[in-house]
Amino acid sequence: MKALTYERYGGPEVVRVEDVDAPSPRDGEILIRVHASAVNTADWRIRAAAFPGILAIPGRLMFGIFSPRNPRLGSEFAGVVERVGPSARRFKPGVRVFGMATSGGATAELFAVPETGAIAEMPASLTFEEAAAVPFGALCALVFLSDYAGLKPGQKVLIAGASGGVGTYAVQIAKALGAHVTGVAGPESQDFVASLGADVTIDYRKTDLTALEGDFDVVIDTYGMISPRLSRNLLVEGGLFLPLNFGLREIGAIFLNSFRTRKIRLAVNEDRMDDMLRIADLIEAGKLRPVIDSVYPLAEAARAHRQVEARHKRGAVVLRIEGASE
Repeated sequence: MKALTYERYGGPEVVRVEDVDAPSPRDGEILIRVHASAVNTADWRIRAAAFPGILAIPGRLMFGIFSPRNPRLGSEFAGVVERVGPSARRFKPGVRVFGMATSGGATAELFAVPETGAIAEMPASLTFEEAAAVPFGALCALVFLSDYAGLKPGQKVLIAGASGGVGTYAVQIAKALGAHVTGVAGPESQDFVASLGADVTIDYRKTDLTALEGDFDVVIDTYGMISPRLSRNLLVEGGLFLPLNFGLREIGAIFLNSFRTRKIRLAVNEDRMDDMLRIADLIEAGKLRPVIDSVYPLAEAARAHRQVEARHKRGAVVLRIEGASE
């Protein structure tokens, strides 16, 4: 079968589409015939060992100090259950599923994953490409806004990077939670962000964010454009700043939390089954829709990685997997 691999850290040119042995589902696992897999920010950072800030050391320890510990790439997938392993009862063969693979290796024609992972049955309205575009961004946005921020109806949230892979879902989920949403994006994405449900859109090239009134209950920065100092100018008393990318500057700000009424929280989200089920429910209810920037065949995986690394995509970049060997 075909799978996306890499033997060393580096640029998009290190990715390869290779023939590898097909897996068999072990106890408690399901085997999925993958039809589509997205390339997200985490995928390119793992491929390039480009872990941000203070995460460089733990990132290398986790994924391999000098070379990749796991040569298989990919974390988001959508496909059909091909076979189930012993004791696996949650899904039956033929069921369409989508989700996240924390161990990697999802960009392949066949992929085995524990049935208790971050997997859900695909909403009937979605294509495989649309389903593969959802998990990474939606899971991150949901956990940060609902669990970490505890966003409540009527609160005001500022989302920096509102047109990106996480931001597009953060805008929609914040609206689904009943918040008033301000989305920050480039000039070419203003109408697009408004179409996702943002009440106000801001062009960061024309608007000085330091001049904004500090009336936001939550500020979530998916891109890395807001500093802890700037966040304090934007937040109301008791407000919370959630940067998805952080380094020593943000870690230093944590130690001042007890002296300030405007807090910062640093966190990463786990990929959980319950959250995937919540996302599927939001899609079924019409409150969340997939956002796809572009779709490439598996053979053009390097091009897809290059686009994601450039950080100017609008939504998800998806690889079409089914039929790659034909």
